Amino acid sequence: MRHILIIGAGKSTGVLVDHLLSKSKEQHIQLIIADINLQSAQFLSKGHENATAVKLDIFEPEQRKLHIQKADLVISMLPARFHIEVARDCVAFNKNMVTASYVSPEMESLDQEVKEKGLIFMNEIGVDPGVDHMSAMKIIDRITSQGGNLLLFESFTGGLVAPEDDNNLWNYKFTWNPRNVVTAGQGGAAKFIQEGKYKYIPYHRLFRRTELLEIEGYGRFEALANRNSLKYREIYGLNDILTLYRGTMRRVGFSKAWNMFVQLGLTDDTYTLEGSENMTYRDFINSFLPYSPTDSVELKMRHELKIDQDDIMWLKLEELDIFNNKKKTGLKDATPAQMLQFILEDSWTLQPGEKDMIVMYHKFGYELNGEKKQIDSTMVCLGDGGLQTAMAKTVGLPVAIAALKILNGEFTEPGVQIPIKASVYQPILTELENHGIRFRESETEYLGYNKLQV
Repeated sequence: MRHILIIGAGKSTGVLVDHLLSKSKEQHIQLIIADINLQSAQFLSKGHENATAVKLDIFEPEQRKLHIQKADLVISMLPARFHIEVARDCVAFNKNMVTASYVSPEMESLDQEVKEKGLIFMNEIGVDPGVDHMSAMKIIDRITSQGGNLLLFESFTGGLVAPEDDNNLWNYKFTWNPRNVVTAGQGGAAKFIQEGKYKYIPYHRLFRRTELLEIEGYGRFEALANRNSLKYREIYGLNDILTLYRGTMRRVGFSKAWNMFVQLGLTDDTYTLEGSENMTYRDFINSFLPYSPTDSVELKMRHELKIDQDDIMWLKLEELDIFNNKKKTGLKDATPAQMLQFILEDSWTLQPGEKDMIVMYHKFGYELNGEKKQIDSTMVCLGDGGLQTAMAKTVGLPVAIAALKILNGEFTEPGVQIPIKASVYQPILTELENHGIRFRESETEYLGYNKLQV
């Protein structure tokens, strides 16, 4: 038996485990599912004869090294900042490794040693990053192989609620790490290039600079810029492209409402609040509003945001129960962002049976044989409820497929890498189609850059 060590038994790991277990007999593999919470690991193992659950604290070096040393391949499903602890051990013990996270500078620094040892460290093989890379490169490579010249590339991904469970005024619930949602866009201006001109959107303006998109059968969405689109020019081989923009998708109206939190400072994660553990939801909101001996918190809030009580923006705030004077977060020394996240999880947590949705949209403008054309490529993946979420599918399946292909010697090029080469993305995309994760393409005349701003 060959052993695959999976570290981290979070929400996105369930589909990964299920897929590998379904192949375990024919592939002769044994899964070791490790997590600091043993019950979480046991829940995913389902008592399967080819799965063993173990308790593992990755900050216990001896324990971590022991499990990695016994594995034939290691999959890290930990938060991104913890991958490096695992990666260094994988180098030391000559183990291939797979993660769904962005390549960090620390991970990149291992590249030479990984290559010298003939190892494969496959990163960014989830949904975004992951499926977005692979599906984009498939079309980019096709256009360039025909002699085409890319003029525009835009790419957007959203983790949203499935239409049948879209039942709140925000048209949103958490389908992945809530912290990343609350702190999205912080840490510097969004950067992209538009018609050959560099463009920047500072954080305080990010949620008021959106683009409208249509997905056939699913209606209208809005997209806001990701932090740094410029780095993908080199990654995708698009150094001379005139327009390159990557963003996050939400339902129309979300960003305008979210901007209220940004303007009040509720998404700040750089300082802690005194006495946060004793604050009610109402206290928390009030701490960001001017003092008044007579005006209510609601009145001060409406005045500060310049909205009326019958405004949809106000109704969205009321829906979140943020003025509740009894509920407390109980979080000690919490940042504003941590307090806001706690409050939002009260309203935005998927309930049993509710389904999520992953939406992806790529736009390619190019010139070929003197003609300018545009390709629109879209993918919608719906969750099945429970652990079979769209997010878990689109993260877990690519990770599982890549892991098996590395284990079986089908991928051979060593190094710290992402799935942008045809030898990697073609077989993975083909297999994903068998699981219902497929893209629809349409081609039209390219009329140039024409953003509709809201």
